[in-house]
Amino acid sequence: MANNRRTRRKRDRIWMGVLVSMFALMILSVSAIAIKTAADERQPKEVKETANLNRQETAAAEPKENQTGQSRELGDDYLENLLNEINEEKRKEEQQALEEKAAQEEKQKEKEDKEEKKEPETEKEGTEAVTETETETEKKTKSGEEILAEMTLEEKIAQMFMVTPEALTGYPKVTAAADASRKALKKYPVGGFIYFSQNFVSPKQTKKMTKNIQKFAGEISGLPLFLAVDEEGGQVTRIAGNSGFDVEKVSDMLTIGQSQDTQKAYQAGKTIGAYLHKYGINVDFAPVADVLTNPDNQVIGNRSFGSDASLVADMDLAVIKGLWEEQVLPCMKHFPGHGGTSGDTHTGPVSTDKFLSQLTETELVPFQAGIGADVPFIMVSHISASNVTGEEIPSSLSKIMITDVLRDKMGYQGIIITDAMNMEAITQKYDSATAAVMAIQAGADMILMPQDFETAYQGVIQAVSEGKLTEGQIDDAVARIIDVKLGLEGE
Repeated sequence: MANNRRTRRKRDRIWMGVLVSMFALMILSVSAIAIKTAADERQPKEVKETANLNRQETAAAEPKENQTGQSRELGDDYLENLLNEINEEKRKEEQQALEEKAAQEEKQKEKEDKEEKKEPETEKEGTEAVTETETETEKKTKSGEEILAEMTLEEKIAQMFMVTPEALTGYPKVTAAADASRKALKKYPVGGFIYFSQNFVSPKQTKKMTKNIQKFAGEISGLPLFLAVDEEGGQVTRIAGNSGFDVEKVSDMLTIGQSQDTQKAYQAGKTIGAYLHKYGINVDFAPVADVLTNPDNQVIGNRSFGSDASLVADMDLAVIKGLWEEQVLPCMKHFPGHGGTSGDTHTGPVSTDKFLSQLTETELVPFQAGIGADVPFIMVSHISASNVTGEEIPSSLSKIMITDVLRDKMGYQGIIITDAMNMEAITQKYDSATAAVMAIQAGADMILMPQDFETAYQGVIQAVSEGKLTEGQIDDAVARIIDVKLGLEGE
């Protein structure tokens, strides 16, 4: 601020000098004109006197004209110097402004980098980008069977996991995909990532993060990643509820269900799908297919479209259509239905006492409708259904619930993914390796968020080597994953 005041005072003094010089030049010019006029008025009639006077006037006028010219030249030089000085001061001010702006931008960049708290940005382009493109093109020309045949057992097992970026990299908070992500993904080429609100800082950051991680996946495996979020609308949103984003918010599903207008459900799916696709997210763990048959249920509540199974099914299909039209893969949840329970699998075991016939009449209706529409994902919950399975075992680990009911009886051929395996309904009784192996034995294709990813991953590898799992089981699951991935738009 002080520098600016000194600069202004200096500029004012320079302009005052310019004005004084101009005034002096005007005075000199007026004096010269007055002298010449007076000389003309004294001119005599006689030629001799005229000649003498002319000679005298010429002799007298020359010094004044010379003096006037010299003064004008001195004034012009002074004026030019002053103008040059003004221009130099202006140039210095502009240069200083540019330097201050650059410094501010650098500080802002440093601030953003600290806020994002990411792996060091060591992205490379050029030759690597060309190699990656060639790898992706080569994969695209191959069938799913050919891709599967070229994969190692370890690569296939890694594809069966969807984890947080923090679980893969070891960072406490990940908001970028750079060298650490590339190295971790190369070591464990997982099938996908699930993101939460903490991973999203701004639209620009999110686009860059998802673009980079897909780029790395293309380079490493030639297959795109499933990049997923829970973006249901209402209270469960990772982006719409994030202060860093300005997107259209969708009301809760119960409100939409009460309208009985499937067009509103379709528009909700389309709205959510549009901004998810814009930010590079290709899987949405929605819609909620739970039928709210227990009015005391607080876990699902207004996340459900209501207590009418047929209405819930129609609304779910409308949301699925809206998401699909925006190139986002929908995932129905939480099989076999969480709406009739009162507990929360996040905090401990939850069960339903219904028989399969009762579930078929109500809870399974929306899922059956989704299967008819070829929904690409169904999420299996950790709810126990002992009157169906004969034991207190989470559905996510039950062969009866996954293979016998969902695959064989209901005819589902898409990807079956577990609910998050770090929930206490699982962790209170099973370690990460045991839970992952049991889920795959039961017929699950993907394991979501094991409590300890590396332990779960190594546990599955060991289970194959010990004969607890067959490579055929692994191949069947990965074949379904590859089939859906090859159909992803733009990949």
